[in-house]
Amino acid sequence: MPYRDFRDYLTCLEKAGLLKWVEAEVEVDWELSCVARAVFRGLPSEKRFAIGFRKIRGFDSPVVVGAIGASKEVQALAMECSPDVPSIHGKWSQAQARPIAPIMVETAPCKEVVLKGKDIDLHKFPIPVWTPEKDAGAFLQPVWISKDPETKVRNVGMYRCQIKARDKTGVYYSHGEKHGAFIQGKYDRLNAKHEAAAVIGCDPSVYMGGVTKLPFNVDELGVAGGIRCQPLELVKCETIDMEVPASAEMVIEGEFLPNEVEPEGPFGEWTGYMASAPFGMPIFHVKCITHRRNPIILGVLSQMPPSESSGVRQALSEGTLWKHLTQDLKLPGIVDVHMPESGGAVAWLWISINKLYVGQVQQIASASIGCLGGTWSKWIVIVDDDVDIRDPFAREWALGFRVRPEKDIHFTPVTSALLMDPSAAPDEAFPVGERTGAKVIIDATKKWVYPQIALPPRKCLEEVIKRWPQYGLPEIDSSWVFRGVPED
Repeated sequence: MPYRDFRDYLTCLEKAGLLKWVEAEVEVDWELSCVARAVFRGLPSEKRFAIGFRKIRGFDSPVVVGAIGASKEVQALAMECSPDVPSIHGKWSQAQARPIAPIMVETAPCKEVVLKGKDIDLHKFPIPVWTPEKDAGAFLQPVWISKDPETKVRNVGMYRCQIKARDKTGVYYSHGEKHGAFIQGKYDRLNAKHEAAAVIGCDPSVYMGGVTKLPFNVDELGVAGGIRCQPLELVKCETIDMEVPASAEMVIEGEFLPNEVEPEGPFGEWTGYMASAPFGMPIFHVKCITHRRNPIILGVLSQMPPSESSGVRQALSEGTLWKHLTQDLKLPGIVDVHMPESGGAVAWLWISINKLYVGQVQQIASASIGCLGGTWSKWIVIVDDDVDIRDPFAREWALGFRVRPEKDIHFTPVTSALLMDPSAAPDEAFPVGERTGAKVIIDATKKWVYPQIALPPRKCLEEVIKRWPQYGLPEIDSSWVFRGVPED
């Protein structure tokens, strides 16, 4: 049963023990983000939860952090599926293959309060500073909704939003291939205003579509409907020609003027570094704010991994690539794909395969680059199906003993570089869009018959685990005992 709205979803999170409220009063400009950071750094991924703050000094509205991607369990509840990787990938693939178009409604909760003209003031809302004493100020992480000026197809993308004045924000596109930047470029060339809406606190399916790289001119709101298995309800904006989720907590309507930019950032990004300090980015002029009474501000924790943004990106980007390789291209032998969170779920791509033919490794690597784009996956490593690519130890073991560096490591020609990657160039060296890089493709598969694994037979280890209480030794994690042990 799909969620009625963001508040219904939060209720389900709380009932599942995946949302915990802080009752103490906190400061919005440092304390809130530090509490959230402590949860993400102090707990293993499977035990993380969303955090709600009801008492924020100087404000009436609450803030929730982690409600989209604190853990696989949270992501799975957002998508209404089981919290295992195959289920999440399957639900995401299904939503892309069978989108459900949204429907229009006349009235909406997101318009309980309408602010225009002098009543517009973004400073009245509790918007956190995420990297205290380092960020340029307070930032939102909304989903931006706009339209391609040629096709009129909606685009939904999550881009950070620096609060610059009571009625002005920035937006950050990490590279020109981002769909938001691509659309902005079209308006600039037409010398036309670019209308857009920044949406905060809506059905979690919208965030899933907005944070993930989908093919250009795919309406992410239809994919959101595919996740919900029911159409998303939209309502017309007050001052611009745009449709937004009717149940959203807040909608910020406005426009970008053609070819208008000013410095944006710095901001602590998902690479783990203070990125983009600062680059010229488009300016968003706010024309109207609509919101529910006492709106809940949804914050998305980014910065140093592990973070919420890298966690969501990992699960859904893996699912997108899995669908592309196995369903769209129907390539044989794909066992698993994994983008470790240590690389922000962007820098590293690991693929395990059942090796079937000569050239299979290169084919899969090339297909992956085509799916994810030029800036993603600096390191692409392909291994055999006996390597658990979600186990860091197994990944390092494969690199250690299945790779001949002079034969198995290949470099691509020059590609575009990720603007947020500090290894690409110093900030002052190259303007936006001119940084270049390359990719490393590592064939870590066995090239001939290898010796047997130097571990006892599984049946012997299973018997020892059965007898463990007899040995008088401390309890152990038996799943680690069988790690890498082949079936008998």
